[in-house]
Amino acid sequence: MMQGFTYDALPGRVVFGHGTFRQLPEEVVRLGLERALVLATPQQLREAERIAATLGGRSVGVFAEAAMHTPVEVTERAMAVVAARGADGVISIGGGSTTGLGKAIALRSDLPQIVVPTTYAGSEMTPILGETAQGRKTTQRSLKVLPEVVIYDVDLTLTLPAGLSGTSGINAIAHAVEALYSRDANPVISLMAEEGIAALARALPGITADPLDRAARSDALYGAYLCGVCLGAVGMALHHKLCHTLGGTFDLPHSETHTIILPHALAYNAPAVMPALARIERALGGPDAPRRLYELAATVGAPRALRDLGMPESGIAEAAAIAMANPYWNPAPLEKERLAALLSRAWEGAPPA
Repeated sequence: MMQGFTYDALPGRVVFGHGTFRQLPEEVVRLGLERALVLATPQQLREAERIAATLGGRSVGVFAEAAMHTPVEVTERAMAVVAARGADGVISIGGGSTTGLGKAIALRSDLPQIVVPTTYAGSEMTPILGETAQGRKTTQRSLKVLPEVVIYDVDLTLTLPAGLSGTSGINAIAHAVEALYSRDANPVISLMAEEGIAALARALPGITADPLDRAARSDALYGAYLCGVCLGAVGMALHHKLCHTLGGTFDLPHSETHTIILPHALAYNAPAVMPALARIERALGGPDAPRRLYELAATVGAPRALRDLGMPESGIAEAAAIAMANPYWNPAPLEKERLAALLSRAWEGAPPA
């Protein structure tokens, strides 16, 4: 029998398909933007300039300083550009770093956002902003940071390197995994979570084998969209807390950190979330979901050890202490010694226990 539940659907417009990026000028007009600022990372400067040029008089140029973990000092520089050029909206092109900068600007200015994701981060579907200041990453929820329009163009992901595709996709899977055992889980989001995990699990090995496999790319972007919806609709737990702690404290790369931690965090919680675990295993195609995620990382050529990302072994105790000091809700009790053991295995690259 269906139990009662609460589900808050989030507003927003999604345009999904092949070649949909060509609709960007139309979406700019639909939102009534006349002075849009295009955001990007330094590596994507030329592409951002090309995009701004296609908007003609409706763009006030480019700000290409987006950085991992959304440092507040970068946001402050961006806000100065927004003010100086009189921007009335932002267009974020790229992955989670650029999307995060757009959200940070929106939080401070309430400007509308259009996001064109080129990775599988999923943050474009959420009202969540994570910012880093003085070595600590904090997150908050606000509808002010939820993008008004998201344009998913499968064609723009064809050049995403296979390795980054793998870690970005497993990062997205993490959103759906934790959504299935969230404190505010509900049957609507659980359907999306299982479908999102399944789509990515079948797509990522295909992308590794052939990065130009359009069917695999389509499945991966579809799965990332679903997993992003999950992240935006319900709360997260231990996995995300650990990743935010590690990323903000040791400046570790975002998707790679999620890829390494996910099998270990799921193994930690598994005894307390058996119904959710059954759905995760069904989506992954077999038993022992933590080990399957660990092996999926190997299949896509992803790192499996935090030490390979540059985390010092001496940081294990510090990370465990920070995670305990301000914990997220979690289905299994948090114990400092167990967290340290989890992080030790992740640091070594050992299989989940």
